[in-house]
Amino acid sequence: MIRLIASDIDGTLVPDGSSKINPEIFDVILKLKEQGIYFIAASGRQYPSIAKLFAPIKDQIFFIAENGAYIGARGRELISVPMNREYVHQIVRQAREYPDCEIFVSGKEILYIDSKDEEFIRYLIDGYENEVEQVEDILKVEEEIIKVSIYHKGFNAYEVIGKHMIPLWEDKLKVVIAGSEWLDFMGPNVSKGTAIREIQESLGISKEETMVFGDNFNDIEMLNEAYYSYAVGNAKDEVKEVARFVTDTNVNDGVLKVLKTLLK
Repeated sequence: MIRLIASDIDGTLVPDGSSKINPEIFDVILKLKEQGIYFIAASGRQYPSIAKLFAPIKDQIFFIAENGAYIGARGRELISVPMNREYVHQIVRQAREYPDCEIFVSGKEILYIDSKDEEFIRYLIDGYENEVEQVEDILKVEEEIIKVSIYHKGFNAYEVIGKHMIPLWEDKLKVVIAGSEWLDFMGPNVSKGTAIREIQESLGISKEETMVFGDNFNDIEMLNEAYYSYAVGNAKDEVKEVARFVTDTNVNDGVLKVLKTLLK
């Protein structure tokens, strides 16, 4: 019996950077909750961005934000994992050496950026609906930081940055490729998979009672926490190899199609 469902957002429920979702999913999630099935929206996005996307049912679901660095429910924080501030500063300084990159740091509900590229900032606000604060220097942000993100404008984050920076940090922090253009750094034990386990344990739910959907590398650990692990049709081949099942693509509502089969 399924008791818990978790789905990634970008690339899984919606196209990357989209703020539009098929509204039918809200009604389906509420009906599943009436059957005793919980739903988790799990993403590399910040919490306010996810809450806006799921606004009609935001008080009825769990949120895993910032790739697992923040867990919330009913408008309140359950868990957040701050990063070592010196590590944050080192990563930012290193990333500034690479061309065609944008760098920002995430507090619990605010994304801080010192870029002067207004088009990119509008993309973060209008596409992802992030709460963004433009500052003089992100190294001077005093709030606890839970994620550092590097965006490569050429959609080649791993080749340009990742293959150099990941070996430098993988023994100290969690580093994930969150899309062809994104490289994310979090605390050492942070992942969507760890966050799923936290919620499973709090609710007394097993892997065999869990269903998970994903499309990218940062979803693999989450997929491993569920027997019913699904890759959407547009997922990376490596993700499809890990998942037990494959559904339709994100633009063809692959996740929604599976959820509707669970309705009594």
